[in-house]
Amino acid sequence: MSMKRRQFLGLSAAALAGCVSFGNEAVPRVLIIGAGFGGATCAKYLAMANPEMQVVLVDRFQEFVSCPMSNLVLGGSRPMQELTLGFGGLKKYRVDVLWGEAVAVDPSRKVVRFGRGSELVYDRLVLSPGVDFVFEEIAGYEAAQPKVLHAWKAGPQTVDLRRQLETMDDGGVCIIGVPLAPYRGPSGPYERACQVAQYFKQSKPRSKVLVLDANPDITAEGPLFKRAWEELYPGIVEYRPNSKVLAVDATAMTVRTGTGTIKGDVLNVIPPQRAGGIAVKAGLVATDQRWCEVDWRTMESKMVKGIHVLGDSVLSAPGMPKTGQMANAQAKICAAALVALLNDRAPASTFTLSNSGYSFVSDDQAIHSASVHRYDARRRTMVPDGTAVSAERSELEARNGWTWARNIWADTFT
Repeated sequence: MSMKRRQFLGLSAAALAGCVSFGNEAVPRVLIIGAGFGGATCAKYLAMANPEMQVVLVDRFQEFVSCPMSNLVLGGSRPMQELTLGFGGLKKYRVDVLWGEAVAVDPSRKVVRFGRGSELVYDRLVLSPGVDFVFEEIAGYEAAQPKVLHAWKAGPQTVDLRRQLETMDDGGVCIIGVPLAPYRGPSGPYERACQVAQYFKQSKPRSKVLVLDANPDITAEGPLFKRAWEELYPGIVEYRPNSKVLAVDATAMTVRTGTGTIKGDVLNVIPPQRAGGIAVKAGLVATDQRWCEVDWRTMESKMVKGIHVLGDSVLSAPGMPKTGQMANAQAKICAAALVALLNDRAPASTFTLSNSGYSFVSDDQAIHSASVHRYDARRRTMVPDGTAVSAERSELEARNGWTWARNIWADTFT
């Protein structure tokens, strides 16, 4: 191929618009939209499994910012630069990395259209678009931005939310609104409460964190979080279950729940979520749900053949969290299945997916949970096959957490 790698779509679409041939053989092209833990892992493992396959990875951003560990930026113990990674490591696998905004999919033509009018064709399409937010379920939310932030996609809002915490007067209240499950990163809001509380304890000891949870209880590692709040941050963190945020008012700096209106100084309301917009536009989401149902053997959409879905956009099986490691694991199943399908072989029907995640309850102590999920061929779904949770928070868990983060970053991007 004569094109230069890692170009903008507006410059490189002409080089990719047609079929690619080596000699007299057509080479299959797998187009992957979304270069996070799902998409980048899938691209890397596809290219490693079959170096002759053309693997094209497209993302809207030229850098990846890790959501795992981003709460530590809010706590003040880590800089954003430590969580920011490039895609250069994928070059050695001959993955073509491009940048652009996917705006439409035409499954009949096997074409994806991008914001500049470019089009890329594919033999198989993989979508790993993460989540989008259902802002309309919270009255006033869209009008309240950028004053009311979610910071649930690590990046500029993470930095802005940290700045809001820094400029808040001592004695103020930070409200964290947690949406109904399922949502990306089940333990994330509670880890965030710990990190903000740690910052307040060190720098603004008269300030408070109020967690308004739409769920009836903490959705992950509940006893460990509650113990951390009681022992590390007494009088700082207040937790209210069954407190769904219904409306926000950026002028009055208030949120409204079913039991009344509450005033805060920093409003960090995490909206309800659904599959990423391009998956919705591609017709992969049924009208009665928000997520993409897949065949777990291949991660292929049950709505549109030839399109595979990874990560947070997938309709989770029972007990399966929406996390970076789960997206990474799904990507490997998908890559193996694509190699089989493109070579007219049947995909594997016996496999497991595993998940492990760490939550930092302070700058040097963490907790973790892990789970295993097994494919049940009779029921054609994933079923829980074991779970584990930390016995207690510890510095060892924090060190393990950083080892886990560096390992998954390396496994995905280098």
